[in-house]
Amino acid sequence: MSAVPARAVPADAVPALYPCTITHVRTAPRRYVLRHRTYLWLVDPDRPPRLPRPLRPLARFDPRDHFTGDRPSIRAALDAFLAERGVRLDGGRVLMLTHGRVLGYVFNPLTLYWCHGPDGDLRCVVAEVHNTYGGRHAYLLRPDEAGRADTDKRFYVSPFFPVDGRYRMRLPPPGRHLDLAVHLDRGEGRALTATVSGTRRPATPAALLRLALRHPWAPLVAAAAIRFHGIRLYLRGLPVQPRPDDHRTPENVT
Repeated sequence: MSAVPARAVPADAVPALYPCTITHVRTAPRRYVLRHRTYLWLVDPDRPPRLPRPLRPLARFDPRDHFTGDRPSIRAALDAFLAERGVRLDGGRVLMLTHGRVLGYVFNPLTLYWCHGPDGDLRCVVAEVHNTYGGRHAYLLRPDEAGRADTDKRFYVSPFFPVDGRYRMRLPPPGRHLDLAVHLDRGEGRALTATVSGTRRPATPAALLRLALRHPWAPLVAAAAIRFHGIRLYLRGLPVQPRPDDHRTPENVT
């Protein structure tokens, strides 16, 4: 699919905070629902948030946490990833939806990058997935006008699903509201649906402090919740799928 026009988020709307609800509905082999409240950042990686010194431990965006982890900036890592796949942004703007490091810890199950050309048109979306084993994988997506894209699953995420099936995603650029969905389809039908919904808030120091107090150490809580629910599923008899050897360390392939 070719790049499609997309309404640009106004420059004064970034950085932004999205208090949100993340929902996972597992439909096979057994129905199970997980809901988690947290908050996400929408940032321009070329212009990360400038916070007062006392609040900086609550939001740090470190290039070591993304892609190969060895580039001087997140934008440089993204540009290198795209260049290897024949995509150039020619200096266009990027919007990144992610968790920041909180008190030195971060866990990002999914980081999204909406990548624009210099004319403001959306050229692609990159979906960077992290698992709880320290691995990472990035998918290059070409959404249609409704923000829909699909791709084969190529990365081990849940211990209860093998590396097969196909993702169908709805990833419209964030506006006042955040409304994202990821479906995993396997041979027997839809196996999993994950949604993210929230409403934008200005990224003021007061707003960040309120969210940090409401959701203390948010990335750590998210990682703990995933492990807790994984244990519950295991105790309910779901079989664990072996993890491929090449999915045991950080990766950056499509």
